[in-house]
Amino acid sequence: MIKRMLAGGVIAGFAAGLLAALLHFAFVQELILLGEQYESGALVHFEASGTAPATTGHDHAAGEAAGAHDHAAADAGAESAFQRNALTVLFTTLIYASYGILLVAGFAIAEQFGRTVSPGEGVLWGLAGFAAFQLAPAMGLAPELPGAIAADLGARQMWWLGTVVATGGGLALLGYGRTALISALGGALLAAPHVIGAPHLDQFYGVAPPELAAEFAARVLGVGFVAWATLGWLAGRLWSKTPA
Repeated sequence: MIKRMLAGGVIAGFAAGLLAALLHFAFVQELILLGEQYESGALVHFEASGTAPATTGHDHAAGEAAGAHDHAAADAGAESAFQRNALTVLFTTLIYASYGILLVAGFAIAEQFGRTVSPGEGVLWGLAGFAAFQLAPAMGLAPELPGAIAADLGARQMWWLGTVVATGGGLALLGYGRTALISALGGALLAAPHVIGAPHLDQFYGVAPPELAAEFAARVLGVGFVAWATLGWLAGRLWSKTPA
């Protein structure tokens, strides 16, 4: 059983993680890089436009030095970008492999209660994972673009963890509960984190444009939706094909 869980979860998670990384590069990374420019001060929201003073003359030595510096900076930038992208792929696949193991652990628990998970049901499980780990927490704490300001990290982490547990438990009770009382308890668990409320600052003063932050949050959730649905389908397919 353990070997079956690990194999199915890791394989499905690795594949879903590669897809998530590809979607990240296609839709999300450009917004992160732009947000980092606002965070560093290279770009300023509502900056007044102006013209730089003109210069005259031409210095060959200065031009050659600048050219050498540009080549060195380009090489360093390419190496840094490669390292960054490689780490993005590595950590994304590791995260989704962990999600995959959690997902098939849920399959195993359901199987003990006589519920066999098919690939189609695996998609529903994947979407439930997306709701628990990303969608429900984002209703209180949206994905943060560099340059955004947020409340204390520890408080946000605690609220996020509580929201994940409450949402996952609530969805499980709603999906598999057999009485109205259990369903009502599931609904209460879903609502509890949002009734308590996520930690927020009294005022917002981040340097990133709100329009950019909104687009970033939407794209992150879109990528998560596709990756989680894929993870659920792959995990369900591997689980249903592997002998118990």
